[in-house]
Amino acid sequence: MSTSTQELAKKFFEDSISNQYSYNFSWLGRPIIQYPQDIVAFQEIVHQVKPDLIIETGIAHGGSLALSASLLCLLDVAEGLDPRQSTRKVVGVDIDIRPHNREALDQHPLRFKMQLIEGSSIDPEIVRQVRSHAEGGEQVLVSLDSNHTHEHVLAELNAYADLVSVGSYCIVFDTCIEDLPAGSFPDRPWDVGNNPKTAVYEWLKSHPEFAIDKAIDHKLLISVAPDGYLKRIYRG
Repeated sequence: MSTSTQELAKKFFEDSISNQYSYNFSWLGRPIIQYPQDIVAFQEIVHQVKPDLIIETGIAHGGSLALSASLLCLLDVAEGLDPRQSTRKVVGVDIDIRPHNREALDQHPLRFKMQLIEGSSIDPEIVRQVRSHAEGGEQVLVSLDSNHTHEHVLAELNAYADLVSVGSYCIVFDTCIEDLPAGSFPDRPWDVGNNPKTAVYEWLKSHPEFAIDKAIDHKLLISVAPDGYLKRIYRG
């Protein structure tokens, strides 16, 4: 892409963040709070990896769970499987699944593909529960989108990234915080210097089996996860 296009994309992104642009979208009836470009990138990755299991930290309204569940169902159908009988599933973790969100997800037609776990994603017992779902899974995809502080994301990477299969991804969302003006999130504990991207950079220093997939960044231009699409290259 030309430099002018990149500059326009950067300006749009910064302006759209302050106007909560990502809150405009839903997936199969549930607010997804993501940018369309990242939704499309996620779909491409799921089609490529064909995961047995998707692990997501951070549920919010459940739109990302609905996205994952629907894509897993499509994989089943493409392989001639009954989605209700297939063992493919998405495991979602959130420290606080609010009652109205849980009720909406319990009534969702794709609820049978979702496993909900309430608790901190870095609590040892919660980590144990999540990891138990990965037993026997050949293709695992991980998406980290909960507490965005450096310390928390680093702990999530240490807890779950090793479950990712070779050729699959650990996607770390909201790495964009590092690239936005300082103070963009005055009511949150994260900021420039303390966010998912700083955690990714630190973690990668000791995990050469993963690499940032720059090709995704280059084609998306607008993304909340720049340098956050981590592809597993080999099993360390």
